[in-house]
Amino acid sequence: MMSLTKKLALAVAVFAAPVLSATTASAEGERYVLVSHAPDSDSWWNTIKNGIALAGKQMGVEVEYRNPPTGDLADMARIIEQAAASGPNGIITTLADYDVLSGPIRAAVDSGVDVIIMNSGTPDQAREVGALMYVGQPEYDAGYAAGLRAKGDGVGSFLCVNHYISSPSSTERCQGFADGLGVDLGNQMIDSGQDPAEIKNRVLAYLNSNPDTDAVLTLGPTSADPTILALQENGMAGEIYFGTFDLGANIVEAIKAGTIKWGIDQQPFLQAYLPVVVLTNYHRYGVLPGNNINSGPGFVTADGLTMVEKYAGEYR
Repeated sequence: MMSLTKKLALAVAVFAAPVLSATTASAEGERYVLVSHAPDSDSWWNTIKNGIALAGKQMGVEVEYRNPPTGDLADMARIIEQAAASGPNGIITTLADYDVLSGPIRAAVDSGVDVIIMNSGTPDQAREVGALMYVGQPEYDAGYAAGLRAKGDGVGSFLCVNHYISSPSSTERCQGFADGLGVDLGNQMIDSGQDPAEIKNRVLAYLNSNPDTDAVLTLGPTSADPTILALQENGMAGEIYFGTFDLGANIVEAIKAGTIKWGIDQQPFLQAYLPVVVLTNYHRYGVLPGNNINSGPGFVTADGLTMVEKYAGEYR
């Protein structure tokens, strides 16, 4: 067993040399599992994977990433149960649907596993399931902020391209945008599915049937990338107001080209990286931030693309 003197010396070393202390502490063997709701096809989550991997390396802990291959939330609930049964020191998980996932998360907490909610859900929901804290972007608030911004730019109607309509947090983005504009969501949100060709066709069909639409809102690269192609095909690229959640290589290029007005950056790297750092320090030294951490929203425009472009799809 480590002596008190040695423990104190190690704790002091954390402030003087974080990288060295993380390497020294790696023998303690902490293991953390991140469970997301993302299907394998969603490339946006590569930044999450990079974030957790880098945090694991820097902190000297074992990390795992698990997800339901098709994005099925019932499958995700089972993955959370399996992760808890494997005896990790902590679980980092999204809360994409409170009704489906709160039970398995509470059970993990009751079994003695520390949990941090990231990406989706809310601070209040994280508290209700017994999680230590929440790290992410409140989705309705982000949508509302985007709606206010678009309203200020003269937008009165829109199309929200929802590629993950089974997730309540996705609908919250569209609803928040509508409320920010001060209009009813109504039929302005479409279930686009996740097939790129189908998304493109559905966007084209909607805009053809609703030619007076002022703006398009997409919820990430899965829906943004095919929408870019749709607007290029129908001649509306650069003409219609286009905002999107999240970032990716094609989104960054479209912002540069003037096709996309802005991207809402929720900083997914931080959503994966910070929970590993928080959990590691909590388990080693008993320290825990007193508040939840909002990683977004931040608006990325053509004026601030230098660092974003360099790391898009990797750390941004």
